[in-house]
Amino acid sequence: MTTSDFSELTDFADQESPVQPPESERELLEIELLLEGVHRLYGYDFRNYALPSLRRRIWHQVHAEQVTTISGLQEKVLHDRACFERLVFSLSIPVTEMFRDPPLFRAFREKVVPMLRTYPYIRIWHAGCSTGEEVYSMAILLHEEGLYDKARIYATDMNGRSLQVAKEGVFGIQKMKQYTKNYQEAGGTRSFSEYYTAKYNSVIFQPFLRKNMIFAEHNLATDQSFNEFNVIFCRNVMIYFDETLRNRVHSLFHESLSHFGVLVLGAKESIHFTDYSDCYEPLDRVEKIYRKIK
Repeated sequence: MTTSDFSELTDFADQESPVQPPESERELLEIELLLEGVHRLYGYDFRNYALPSLRRRIWHQVHAEQVTTISGLQEKVLHDRACFERLVFSLSIPVTEMFRDPPLFRAFREKVVPMLRTYPYIRIWHAGCSTGEEVYSMAILLHEEGLYDKARIYATDMNGRSLQVAKEGVFGIQKMKQYTKNYQEAGGTRSFSEYYTAKYNSVIFQPFLRKNMIFAEHNLATDQSFNEFNVIFCRNVMIYFDETLRNRVHSLFHESLSHFGVLVLGAKESIHFTDYSDCYEPLDRVEKIYRKIK
């Protein structure tokens, strides 16, 4: 599911939504029926997402679709695939940027890259990659460290629209000032502008950065492991999951990581209080970088 780079516990959809009515048994039933219908008809499972954020996003979509109730939204979703796709996009609004949280990427250079140098081949999974900014960040980092030619980056998300943006590698030029700052603070060694070409109001990243990327739809809530990886990035995705789903995803990651593989989580997440907390040792406690030890 790309699921997925989700970020802060609030996002622009939450902030712009009109005030929602208080929760009631009827409302909770409507949400349950909507999610069950989406799962049974389309195969997307949001049933174990954390309720507060999920509820806000559903109400945002109720108003966006110009209906008055969640049941009205359910009727449209079940009879109109375009409406369903808009709902999925609303429930997985991408919040990401190049070299987001620069200290994490600096720590990755210092503490993980030396390990990767010893591998003949490197597989990295960006789970919940959203529109792909962090995937391109990783490609740039590996290129500068001389490792990209022996690496494959698997970028997955449940949101097909976000994945298409990631595949194209075209982003708004207005973001480049912030991205350049992030890149420099993350330990970048070259001029960031070398990696993209500006055209009108957009930039397109250099084709060589995409040569070792593989994009695919994958839903963390329902799909299985598909390879063995040396590194898994899943940052600020599981903050939207309840405990059951978080443990499900951690099981998936544990199964997918090689021995001494590295798991990179978001700033608001932790391996603690999961069923797999004793399977890892911290490489960087502050930046939430862990190494699998059993």
